Amino acid sequence: MRVNLITQPSQHAGFVNGKLLISLMIRPACGLPGDYLFPTDSDSLMQLLRRETSLPETVLARFQTNFGGTRGAKLLGVELSDSVLTDIGYFID
Repeated sequence: MRVNLITQPSQHAGFVNGKLLISLMIRPACGLPGDYLFPTDSDSLMQLLRRETSLPETVLARFQTNFGGTRGAKLLGVELSDSVLTDIGYFID
């Protein structure tokens, strides 16, 4: 499924064990409703993206540099498998 990934500071903003706490908004890229907010940290998110996408390292590095900004970081049209989305809770009934 193609999704847009948008980070924003976590409600519990700050660092824990050197990892920036963030909230990841997952939104269908096709414009349909279905937003999902996933609490995570910067390291875990980057590991997931490196492991589960074919995005170039330069794109991922640019995405990561914007985590701390007030506008957050955006990756648009990212292909994530249904199993990955299910693992993070997106497809829960």
